[in-house]
Amino acid sequence: MVKRISSGSPFEAKIGYSRAVVDGQMVYVSGTTGYDYKTMTMPADAAAQARNALGTIAGALEQAGASLKDVVRVRYYLTDMAWYDALVAVAGEHFGDIRPAATMVVCGLTTPEMKIEIEVTARIGASAS
Repeated sequence: MVKRISSGSPFEAKIGYSRAVVDGQMVYVSGTTGYDYKTMTMPADAAAQARNALGTIAGALEQAGASLKDVVRVRYYLTDMAWYDALVAVAGEHFGDIRPAATMVVCGLTTPEMKIEIEVTARIGASAS
């Protein structure tokens, strides 16, 4: 049975997607930007955007019965390599000991204030194996 998880972002309903989809033990978390969905604001700082994105992702994983420790794959999207050091610092804080498979892509995002987007795949219980 598939379970769909929402973070409460208005974009999910508008665009028609789930923040995360749980299929068996696998959790697929959609690309997540740095919005603070409580205030619908986007920090100007790339590190703050990365922290917000990972906080939203952690919340979705928690609803799925997983955590950041269960992440097996992460994809980072940057709009400019100028944000690389900030993103790497935050990513290292969260994934330094977990060491999931990872990809980083420089690309355009949907609005100019977006500097980063993060997408993860997790397996419930991966941290225990």
